[in-house]
Amino acid sequence: MTFSPRTPPLPVSDVAAAAAALRRRGSRLSQPRRQVLEALFAAREPVCAEDLAGGLDGRTTAVELTSVYRALEYFEDLGIVRHVHFGHGPGLYALAGVNEREYLVCERCAQVLAVDASQLDPVREQIQASFGYHASFSHFPIVGLCASCAEQD
Repeated sequence: MTFSPRTPPLPVSDVAAAAAALRRRGSRLSQPRRQVLEALFAAREPVCAEDLAGGLDGRTTAVELTSVYRALEYFEDLGIVRHVHFGHGPGLYALAGVNEREYLVCERCAQVLAVDASQLDPVREQIQASFGYHASFSHFPIVGLCASCAEQD
């Protein structure tokens, strides 16, 4: 299995900026793609494709789930969207390069703590110094026990 690094983020400030980025790449912003982006901009946290398909913000019309997945895959290839996995649930999607967050997940109570990516830089530096790896926690979170669950042990 070959590992390829994720596409560098292409931060966009709004749907119009995303449409311009698509045009520069010879593509267009179809109505389903627009609706997916509008829902992502309305979301306060990473969301699953099913929520995006259902019209997350309550104003947009539902989009067929396969269209949502196609749009998300396309946006991820461009670097506009990234996805993360929290445990055994579905992949969750968020805009890339905009308030990038990384996550800590409690394996007992499933509490999710979102942190600014820079807060984990000391951990990344330690891993690099000890093992030579350039660690990334953007696709999979750091899993462990939250303070409350650890206290119960």
